[in-house]
Amino acid sequence: MKIAVGVEYDGAAFAGWQTQRSVRTVQRTLEGALGSIAAEAVSVVCAGRTDAGVHARGQVVHFDTQAQRAPRSWMLGANSELPPDVAVTWALPVPAHFHARYSAEARTYRYLILNRSARSALAAQRAAWVARELDADRMTQAATLLLGEHDFSAFRSAECQAKSPVRRLERLGVVRRGDWVLIEAVANAFLHHMVRNIAGLLIAVGKGDQPPAWAGAVLEGRDRTRAAATAPADGLYLWEVRYPQAFGLPAPPPHGLPLPDQL
Repeated sequence: MKIAVGVEYDGAAFAGWQTQRSVRTVQRTLEGALGSIAAEAVSVVCAGRTDAGVHARGQVVHFDTQAQRAPRSWMLGANSELPPDVAVTWALPVPAHFHARYSAEARTYRYLILNRSARSALAAQRAAWVARELDADRMTQAATLLLGEHDFSAFRSAECQAKSPVRRLERLGVVRRGDWVLIEAVANAFLHHMVRNIAGLLIAVGKGDQPPAWAGAVLEGRDRTRAAATAPADGLYLWEVRYPQAFGLPAPPPHGLPLPDQL
């Protein structure tokens, strides 16, 4: 039997998604909980691996198991074994050809910025903090230049292992709500650090350090060393993953940019 589950987590205390020796990771934590409920070793595959400090609201994973459990039992059982900063939000049996990564049509990330002169104790490690005022209109102008299918070499990390730097960016929106600025990026897939590097560029434009047109020049230059600094991990959330309706996975929330305090 193949099971798919939805997962959310606060990534602040994790060294990222992927299992690593001698450090706390989301994958190892989740596999331990699910394995306890299955009474056998469980190996999970995720829709998108997140880095240290990155959060997830809509991560999707799958695993194969001989155990027969009701979907509600997988969810409640796993949550009884998981620490407070990880939760399974749903569980469903899926067809054998389902793959959490390769079956996905698109992924949505959201980057949350607290934009005020004073830092926040409550938002620490859950949002990036930028003290200088950001101009969301300038950021939006820059964002439009990155839409579409492009070579995003200027926005990938040196450690990126993707075979091709070409990605299709369906949406890149910026909205301000009071002291909060929210960036939403939707693409078929993302390169390593791509969203954080895009956020870094938009922040530089929003501060007035660079003109909006700089985004197009950076994209065309395909040179990571000529782009902006990588934005902190704190503000990044894997928000949702879109799959073909035929799989019958829970529908994503209504499209749109919610108020940041709804995170």
